[in-house]
Order: sequence, then structure tokens, then C-alpha cells
Amino acid sequence: MACLLETPIRMSVLSEVTASSRHYVDRLFDPDPQKVLQGVIDMKNAVIGNNKQKANLIVLGAVPRLLYLLQQEASSTELKAECAVVLGSLAMGTENNVKSLLDCHIIPALLQGLLSPDLKFIEACLRCLRTIFTSPVTPEELLYTDATVIPHLMALLSRSRYTQEYICQIFSHCCKGPDHQTILFNHGAVQNIAHLLTSLSYKVRMQALKCFSVLAFENPQVSMTLVNVLVDGELLPQIFVKMLQRDKPIEMQLTSAKCLTYMCRAGAIRTDDSCIVLKTLPCLVRMCSKERLLEERVEGAETLAYLIEPDVELQRIASITDHLIAMLADYFKYPSSLDHDLKHAHELRQAAFKLYASLGANDEDIRKKIIETENMMDRIVTGLSESSVKVRLAAVRCLHSLSRSVQQLRTSFQDHAVWKPLMKVLQNAPDEILVVASSMLCNLLLEFSPSKEPILESGAVELLCGLTQSENPALRVNGIWALMNMAFQAEQKIKADILRSLSTEQLFRLLSDSDLNVLMKTLGLLRNLLSTRPHIDKIMSTHGKQIMQAVTLILEGEHSIEVKEQTLCILANIADGTTAKELIMTNDDILQKIKYYMGHSHVKLQLAAMFCVSNLIWNEEEGSQERQDKLRDMGIVDILHKLSQSPDSNLCDKAKTALQQYLA
Repeated sequence: MACLLETPIRMSVLSEVTASSRHYVDRLFDPDPQKVLQGVIDMKNAVIGNNKQKANLIVLGAVPRLLYLLQQEASSTELKAECAVVLGSLAMGTENNVKSLLDCHIIPALLQGLLSPDLKFIEACLRCLRTIFTSPVTPEELLYTDATVIPHLMALLSRSRYTQEYICQIFSHCCKGPDHQTILFNHGAVQNIAHLLTSLSYKVRMQALKCFSVLAFENPQVSMTLVNVLVDGELLPQIFVKMLQRDKPIEMQLTSAKCLTYMCRAGAIRTDDSCIVLKTLPCLVRMCSKERLLEERVEGAETLAYLIEPDVELQRIASITDHLIAMLADYFKYPSSLDHDLKHAHELRQAAFKLYASLGANDEDIRKKIIETENMMDRIVTGLSESSVKVRLAAVRCLHSLSRSVQQLRTSFQDHAVWKPLMKVLQNAPDEILVVASSMLCNLLLEFSPSKEPILESGAVELLCGLTQSENPALRVNGIWALMNMAFQAEQKIKADILRSLSTEQLFRLLSDSDLNVLMKTLGLLRNLLSTRPHIDKIMSTHGKQIMQAVTLILEGEHSIEVKEQTLCILANIADGTTAKELIMTNDDILQKIKYYMGHSHVKLQLAAMFCVSNLIWNEEEGSQERQDKLRDMGIVDILHKLSQSPDSNLCDKAKTALQQYLA
């Protein structure tokens, strides 16, 4: 019985709530325009800061009526403007409110309103559009659907400081990626917005600055243009430098630093330019200090990481500015007991890992400093198992950056058994993490790395062979690259494991992969598998036919010099085997190809073909006389005589050494 009582109770609460809101909506339908206007004004006052009231009015159908009044010819301009204000207020509520407004096609109605001659109404429409477009639930594309909108907004920029503020804010929120940048750029965004940087209104200056930061991001065309723009006789970069001085608001300093950073990364400003080294970099380091707000520290560290990422000199300067490496350690001390705190703690950790990764990308001394920072390795290892994907990715990137150091691979990485959590990360992670983690695994599998043995024992071969079957070319490359490192000077058992797990079919699929990197690394793997005589003979006795087939296909195909050189080196390794060399000697097609490449126009290929010949005719080996005779009959000796006169000293020496085998 209790179940039946629930519905009426809920009904009565709802009817009570909506009853108080309904009269606001009813007044919108009054035949007297004056009463309608007063009704809208009362509604505006009722919804300010009251999310419950906003939700009720939306449920009761206020939005379609307000939009109707806003678009009616008969409505007074004052009524239209007030309707836009109420709609803007409703949009400031929850994301669900914004969704409801979008479902009622509010954007086309407001854009239409911008064609009005009345400035107050235009400003109200823009303010509402600004609120809607800055919501995460609004698709940016809605701004670009109608091609006449952007030029019209550019024209409205000159109307008032409010139109300037709102339009710049709309642009900076809706400019996502190169297509949007190009549309805004082609409609004169740079010229129309540049002079706003000297506006008397701080809000206008700030929104214009934000516009330039999103326009310049990873965009050489925009960045190159910005460098040469003059505003009141001053170049834009100089204006940005003034805006990042210490006496300016932090938000302005940070955004100016972003503009200069993005222009530098897009190649428009040199990395050794004083505005980067003496102004932008120190400003971003300042943003990382304890005194700054959490958001500022995150943004400062992430922007600095991006600025210094490709440049070793900037990495060195940053590492000795204001004790930055130690300062970043504080990013890990943020409490993370509450959910709200956890989000912030994650953002700080992610930013710190990103900056450490950039700092340690090239310089051995910096890596050492980072690793010696309090509990750093423990923090990174903990980061690998964080609940946040972004933190895990940043931790893996940081570790990958540090793993470029031979010294650290041999010491810290071993002391902290970094390979264990890394193998765990590789079990099931999104592709973006897998790419970096597998790339790092390649470093941990280098022959001098003490982690190589335990990684092999923990089932890495199957895992890596699995990666070679990925749809993602970067994962295929890393999988095969790690196997190549694993096979380098490895014992026969490991090589057999690799071949068994990979399967010949997969090996040949990789040899015909459309990605050049995959093909090169697969050839590298084959070359490492076919090294040391007993291994060469063993592998060729079981897989010889297929390997010779693959070699033939590559030498006949349309491939680069590098690919063909690697393939000839594989042949030279096969020719070094005891029994394996017979697979070449009994294959006239392959012998003709070796002869052809000895006479090739490219020295690298001639040298590689020469290695094959030298290994086949080497005197001290059984059957060398028959092999020498066969190759002489093919005209190889004549080619050797010719090559012994080569202007290339390396080629000349190798040819003379080979000829001596015939004379011995």
C-alpha cells in the first residue's frame, strides 16, 4: 500500500512549486504589451541567482514564449532586450538549462536579433550568446553554420565596448582548431581585434588577448602575421611583453605569456629572442610559485612545458630559474582527501609531470636533478596508477623523458623497479597512454638496461606481439621496435620466443605495412634475429623459405634506399651463416639482385651488397672454392675490379679485401 502514496505526495510538491512560477509564464500571454513587458521584468528579477526558479520556468514553457516575443515585429525594442536578458539569465543556470535553450533553437533567434539597428538589443543578444557559447554543452560549430555570421560580428566590433568584450569572448571560446582559426583569420580577425589591446576597458583588452592566444596556437600563418602587426606605432610582440610585466593583473600576464609562447612554438619568434628568454620564460616560472592560485600554477606549468619542450637551451635556463625543479615538488603536496580537492590535486600533478618531462627531455644533468628531488621516483610510480587518465599519461610521459638517460636506466629505474607498474599500465590503457608507455618500454629493453631480464620474464613478448597487430601505426612501430631491442644480442631461446609469438604470417604482414617506420623496424628485428652463426642457421632452417621470399619481394619493390640497404644487410647476415648461405647460393634470382646492387648508383647499397659477397666467398670456410667459382662465372670479380678503383675509399677498400679472397 505504501507504494501508492508516493505519487500524490510528489504531485503536490511539484504543483506547489510550479504554481508560484506559473503566474510569471501566464503574464507573458497578456494581450496588453505593457503588462507583458512588466511580466518579463518581474521574471528577470525572480530568476537572478535562483536556479530552482529557472528550472521551473523552463519546464513551464517560458523559453518558446520569450523567443517568440524576441522575434516578433510588433514587440517593442525594450521588450525584446528584456527577453534576451531573461534568456541569458536562464542560460547561466545549469548545463541542462543550456540544453533546453539549444533545443528551442535559441542561437538562430539571437543571431537574427543582431541585425536590429538598436544597440541595447544587440548587446543583450550578444551577452546571451556569450553565456551560451561559453557553456561546455554548446557545439562551437553553431557559430559557423551560417557563413554571414562571422563577417557581421566583425562589423559589430566597432559598435561599443560591450560588443567588443562579448564578441571577443565568443571568438576565443569557439575557436577550436585550424579550420576555425582560418575562418576567423580570413575574415580579418587580426586587424579587427589588434587595436582593442589598447582599449580603455580592461575586460576588452583581456578578451582581445585571449582571442590572440587561441588564434596563434599551433598556427604559423596567424603567428607570422601577428609578429608584424602595428598598434599605435608599436609591434604586437612588444605590446604582449608590456602586458606580462609584474605590475599587470596575473590573468593578463599569463595570457600574454601564452601568446608569445604560441608564436614562438609556431616559428614566428626565435627561441633565443630576448622577449622569450628574458620575459616570457621568467614570467611563466613565476606562475609556478606557491604564492600563485592553483589555476595559475597549473596553467603556468603547462604553458612553460609547451614553451621549452623542443629547445634544450630553454630547458637549461628554466631549470636554473627560481629553483623551479624544487618548486614543482610542492605540486604534489596538495591535499586530495575530498572529491573536489582530488580534481585539483590531479590537475597540479599532471602539470608538474608535464613540466618535468619537458625539462628532462635532453639534458643529463637536469634529469639527475629531477630524480634527486624528494621522493620523485616514488611520485612518478604512484602517478602510473592514478585514477585520472590525464595524470597517468603525464606520469608516463615524464618517465619516458627520464628513461632517455643511460645512467638513470641503470640506477634509479632499477632501484624503483619502474618496469613493474609500467607493465601494469600496458595491460589495459587508452591508446594515447599505450603509445608513450610502449615507447618507454623500448628504452627499458635496451641491452644495457638491467630491467630487460625481469621484463622478459613478465610476459612482455606476447604483449608486444599483440601491439604489432594494432590499428594504430604508432603502436605497431613501438611494438616492433621493442621486439627489435629485445632481440639485440639475445640468446637463442628469446629469439625463438619472439618468432613463435609473432608468427611468420604477422612478420610478413609487417614487412608489407604501409607505414615506413613499421617496415624499417621489422627489418631491424629480422637483422637482430639473424645474428651469430648458430642462430642464423637455426632460424633459416625453420623459416628460410619465407624469409628469402620476403627479401626478394622488398628488393624488387618500390622502396627507399634505407629499406633496401637494411634488406641487403639481412642478406649479408644470412650469408654469414654456415648452412644458411646455401639458401643464397642456390637462389639465382637473389644472386642476380646482389650483382645488380653492387653496380647501383648509391654507395650505401653497393656497400651492403659487397658485404653479402664478402661473406659468401670468405676463404677459411668450407665450400668457399665452389662459391667463388660460381660468383666469378656470374661476373662478380669483374665488378670487384671496377669497384677497387672507386673514388669512395670505403667501397674501394672493401672491393680490394674481397679480391684478396680470390688470390689467397
